[in-house]
Amino acid sequence: MAKGIRTVSTVVTSCDTPAPGVRRLILADPDGWDLPPFRPGAHIDLHLAKGLVRTYSLCNEPSDNARYVVAVKLETESRGGSRFVHERLAVGTPVGVSLPRGRIEASHVGRNVFLAGGIGVTPFLSVIRDMEAAGRTNYELHWTSRGEPPLAEAIRPAIEAGRIRVYDTRREPRPDIAAILHEGDNNLYAFCCGPNAMLDAFDAATASWPEARKHIERFTAPKIVANSDFAPYELVLAASKLSITVTPELGLLGALEALDADVPVSCAGGICGACRTRWIEGSPVHRDRVLTPAERASEVIVCVAECASSRLVLDL
Repeated sequence: MAKGIRTVSTVVTSCDTPAPGVRRLILADPDGWDLPPFRPGAHIDLHLAKGLVRTYSLCNEPSDNARYVVAVKLETESRGGSRFVHERLAVGTPVGVSLPRGRIEASHVGRNVFLAGGIGVTPFLSVIRDMEAAGRTNYELHWTSRGEPPLAEAIRPAIEAGRIRVYDTRREPRPDIAAILHEGDNNLYAFCCGPNAMLDAFDAATASWPEARKHIERFTAPKIVANSDFAPYELVLAASKLSITVTPELGLLGALEALDADVPVSCAGGICGACRTRWIEGSPVHRDRVLTPAERASEVIVCVAECASSRLVLDL
């Protein structure tokens, strides 16, 4: 989307259903070229249709540059993305994807603990496969699933080696996250992705931890409470020289849409990073869960941002 952001042309070369309600896609360059490399825990945006952009974690190992593998659960309250993947994508379908972004930093020499619920394991698959390939076994995954977990074959050797503990909730209770993380010393790093109840328990268990030692991956954005106290301000797009007055009713995202700015939006809740944009002037109010304090000095996640100054200039 933003004019400087590149997308890559891919085609669906394979698709299957590794678990009920889960569709796995393998995407490759149409001419067989290597795809842009990615880091462990990275994700990509799938440009599914006009205005329909969704973010999914890459499941294959980062050394595999010939393909991108994603797995998508069909959500009963789908906003259109998962249903499109399940119903409209087939072998041979072209799909535009973003450059991979993000990573999960699990190169610590201490203890790395991953906690996942069901399909929430997807952000950790590339991380675990990368660690296994490097002979790094200083991790454990606690994986909650009702029945056989989806995509288990991707990390079967680690399961058989005992580094992954699967909790079948048909036969046993869910894991006690606080108990798992009770050894919260400086050598323990924790990562979580799953349903909201699991994320809430993780938040509570790590509330006093430094941010550098905990990481959450979210599928759905937390509800943002609208704040109409911000005064109207002028939005300026530096490259295109366009401007508009942003009112509380319009909001920053609405203003960008009104200016037909080429900015990708996926989650619309500040959790995926698809719409990260450089800002040049002003006082943006950050409400995302993506950017670090250092990144916020020059970038903003526009889908949830506000502005506390009379003017905001974006590098668009």
